[in-house]
Amino acid sequence: MELTIRYECAGVDWREVTAILRSVGMGVYAPEQHRKGFEGSYARVFVYHGAKLVGFGRAIADGAYQAAFYDCAVAVEYQGQGIGRTIVAHLLDRVEGCNVILFATPGKEGFYERLEFSRMKTGMALFKNSEVMRQRGFIE
Repeated sequence: MELTIRYECAGVDWREVTAILRSVGMGVYAPEQHRKGFEGSYARVFVYHGAKLVGFGRAIADGAYQAAFYDCAVAVEYQGQGIGRTIVAHLLDRVEGCNVILFATPGKEGFYERLEFSRMKTGMALFKNSEVMRQRGFIE
């Protein structure tokens, strides 16, 4: 399968981003909010199969030693084909030398463990809607 990797937000259909995030059970905001989040990020990766957006991810970072990955997602029909691995690899290249943290959708932790991420013992979070995040299995 021939994939195209893009790093810029120009031309991204933010409704597609929202639809993919919704389809994989991740946090969904209005398309304009996703645009703002990606544009404000240190690095971003968009994967296309032809003209179709099939996956993406973003990193916030200080450019020196700390980074966090967010919104890493692959369209359901494209999962299991190495696209998620490609997204993470490209983001890691963009934040080389940084420690990287992320939180995975419950049930997807194994994917990141296969990429050599480790579970944290002291991770903490303060969510705007903690009850929803508790129901979705993100917090105790």
